[in-house]
Order: sequence, then structure tokens, then C-alpha cells
Amino acid sequence: MIQIAPSILSADFSDLAQSVRETEKGGAHMIHVDVMDGHFVPNISFGPAVMKSLEGKTSLPFDVHLMIEDPDDYIEEFVTDNTEYITVHQEVCTHLNRTLEHIKSFGVKCGVSINPGTPVAFLDEALDQADLILVMSVNPGFGGQKFIESTSKKIEALDNIRKSSEKVYRIEVDGGINENNIRTVIEKGADIIVAGSSIFRCDDIKSETEKYVRIAKEYVR
Repeated sequence: MIQIAPSILSADFSDLAQSVRETEKGGAHMIHVDVMDGHFVPNISFGPAVMKSLEGKTSLPFDVHLMIEDPDDYIEEFVTDNTEYITVHQEVCTHLNRTLEHIKSFGVKCGVSINPGTPVAFLDEALDQADLILVMSVNPGFGGQKFIESTSKKIEALDNIRKSSEKVYRIEVDGGINENNIRTVIEKGADIIVAGSSIFRCDDIKSETEKYVRIAKEYVR
């Protein structure tokens, strides 16, 4: 099943819970939580307290994306009953396999993300261990950026590796996704689609979410 994960980075923080509820009404499958520290990426977003404020206000699982240095020091803070995935960046993990085991030790699925400039080959040692591979299709740090077309090749490469092996990771894509390119990334092999500004900056969040969910349902995996 293709899943839609709206990113709360672009949501209205003055009424975050209601914004999230609108995506839930629209059929969203999970909520993407972008955590940025101002060091690994040139922006600061929020910490675990903001995410935890949504507990009890939505039944959607949390898809946590840690764009931070030293993620091992903070992983436990993002573990909640709603947390399904915690994803870290290949670029900051000196001992990536150890970090993935750390995530799994809390009963949470583990993910690895790569930036647009990082080759898929850098993931070779993690593909047997990771539950999720997140392909950044913009340079991380800010919402509303334009999709980098060349990242589609990474999605396709990861899908080909998966098809030719016994690896079972899911492929997620995040950055610049809109109704004009969502089908392309799904056809390349993406299973989870993150959409931020294209959903939350619309007047009708529920209807916009429904649109993405309808497109996702066109594909069967």
C-alpha cells in the first residue's frame, strides 16, 4: 500500500492538533515529524515536546525524521506509543548500524535518510537492517522547495536493489512533492510520500489530503 505522510513542518503551529486532525479526516496514513537542530541543517524546527503534544489528539502513527547531529543522544525522547519510525541520516552516524540497533531496542522501526548529494552506494551496509530508506528530494532545512529531479534515479535504484534481493525496506521520499510529481515518484518505487506545504498551506487541508490519498490508491503493491 502506498502511504501518505503529511509533514507538520508546514502546519499551523497555532492550531497544530486541528491541522493534524484534518489530515486524519482526509485519510492520511501517518504524520511526518521533521526535527532540525540548526547544525546538521540550516534551520531549527522543534523538539520532542511539540510532537508529544499530539499524543491523544490523533490516532495516526508518528514518522520521525531526525535531521540532527548526535541522534543517539535524543532517540529515546521521540519514542511514544504513536511512534512507528525513527529515521536518522547516514551523513551524521559514525556507527550507523549501532544507531539503528539503538532505535530498534525501543520497539520502533528504524530508518536511514540520504541527502540529494549522497550516493545510494553509501547505504550498502544498512540495507539489510533498515526498515525504511528515506530519499531526500530537496536539500533539507526548509519546506516549500522545488523537487530535485535527479533524486528519482535514487528511488529507482533502491527499488531495483529491493526487487533483486530479499531486502524488505520501504522507500520514502520527502521534499517538493506535489500533485504534478507524486505519480512519478510512486512509479519509480516510493512507498511512503511525504507532503508538507502542498497539503498544509491549502485552505482545505482535508480535501487536499484526500486528493493525495486518491492518487496513492491508484497503485497496488
